[in-house]
Amino acid sequence: MKTKSKSLWKSILLIIVLIPIGLMASDGTGTISSLISIALLAALIWAIFNLFRRLFSKNKNNFDDSMPNLSREKEDHYASLGMTNKEIIFFRDTMADTKKQIKTLEDNMNQVAKLKAINLRYDTLKACKAMFKEIVKEPRKLHLSDRFLYNHLPNLVELTNKYVEINNHELKNKDTFDALTQSATAIEEVSQLIVKDYSDFVNDDLEDLDVEISIAKQNIDREKTFDSYKQEEEL
Repeated sequence: MKTKSKSLWKSILLIIVLIPIGLMASDGTGTISSLISIALLAALIWAIFNLFRRLFSKNKNNFDDSMPNLSREKEDHYASLGMTNKEIIFFRDTMADTKKQIKTLEDNMNQVAKLKAINLRYDTLKACKAMFKEIVKEPRKLHLSDRFLYNHLPNLVELTNKYVEINNHELKNKDTFDALTQSATAIEEVSQLIVKDYSDFVNDDLEDLDVEISIAKQNIDREKTFDSYKQEEEL
């Protein structure tokens, strides 16, 4: 980012220098003066074009790094939930950050065999992605996922970052292996917490499903009783 800023300032400085030089050259006479004027004009046009190109590129990159466009479907979904613009912005910003963390976690776990094994054992990534989808589906339940969003997921990302960093050391001694073992244990524990976060988050849905199943069974039993009574009357 600093390199891009320096290039931007260089383009601006070049334009500032070329303008007065071009004006002075245009006051002269003769072929050489005309050629100099043309060359300076071409350089000025190039500098201005380069400046606008960099500005556009900078703005585009900043936009891409923030969050995706809000689709009409999503906008209608948030509106149907009664969310304010401020709540929508906060929610989308939170989920964009969460998505980046899950991507980092996935990259880390795919780098090292031990982390791959932990992921397979506890379905860590599957739980993270499923949790993400559930929160997106029910934005009003964001507060129920605070442990996952602000504690467990960031902690797991940091733990796996450190694990990958230490594991990549060229030379390892007993302390290194001890640190990796302790780190792996911590990663396993946090993975289990994330699975529990998901289980707790969807628990209400499971309870609702149990109620629906119970009501359905009652309706079926009622229909069977009614059909049996009707058959007896016909006899």
